[in-house]
Amino acid sequence: MAVRSYHDLIVWQKAVAFSVLVYQTTKMFPSVEQFGLTNQLRSAAVSIPSNIAEGHAQDSDGVLARYLNIAIGSAAELDTQLLIAHKIGYIDAENLSHIQQDLTEIVKLLRGLLRSIRAK
Repeated sequence: MAVRSYHDLIVWQKAVAFSVLVYQTTKMFPSVEQFGLTNQLRSAAVSIPSNIAEGHAQDSDGVLARYLNIAIGSAAELDTQLLIAHKIGYIDAENLSHIQQDLTEIVKLLRGLLRSIRAK
């Protein structure tokens, strides 16, 4: 199947679902974190599918590659913030592991897409 839209990309679909997971997870954070770590985590999570969409919409492999790299950077930022949330007791070890596994899968997909674009 040809990719007609970023909606067709598995990595975008998984990143959207992951963003929802981050929102659900951060709902349990203390209200004092609403404008701190909660906002940072949500922003980084939403940045991943948003950058995939924005890069794909530009209709240029070079631009898409740049936006995929930005999405990978957002994933690293998010991973760091998740670890901090765990260390301060907002996310337990089991939930952290599950979330990090999902994030790792998304990064692998992003890197694979990036490799395929560069191979053209």
